[in-house]
Amino acid sequence: MSTPSPIRIAAVLSAEHRGRLMSHAREVNFAEGARLFDEGRPARSFWIVRSGTVTLEIPLPGHHRSAAVESLGPGELVGWSWLFPPYVWQLSAEAMTPVRAYEFDGETVRLLMDADPAFGSAVGHWVGRVLAVRLHQTRTRLLDLYAPRTGATR
Repeated sequence: MSTPSPIRIAAVLSAEHRGRLMSHAREVNFAEGARLFDEGRPARSFWIVRSGTVTLEIPLPGHHRSAAVESLGPGELVGWSWLFPPYVWQLSAEAMTPVRAYEFDGETVRLLMDADPAFGSAVGHWVGRVLAVRLHQTRTRLLDLYAPRTGATR
């Protein structure tokens, strides 16, 4: 079973829609170890990584550490909860290295999406494709961890 490659914005959005989205970007930097967001908190922004690595995590009840579920690098989307009510983070994220990113205000982008259905559809499809790939990758990792092993001896 092959693993899909990460969905980068340039592969999905037209130059016009990319330009429109990027005109609302703000360049930001995160130091190694910085928290981008935490599960359960309001989701107001999202990012496209320019350089560095961001790890998505799931907090583990009763543990002091979280479980890393995905590492994201240049060109990848960080955060999708800004797009879906109730706009609350479903995961947590931490900069594993120094990170440079483009930051977007989720409410502003949602308003742009509502005002221009073609732009809204394109951004929605981009985020949807990102979610589909990440769901597939998570499924593959779970199968690797928990699927019965064939040919095992007792």
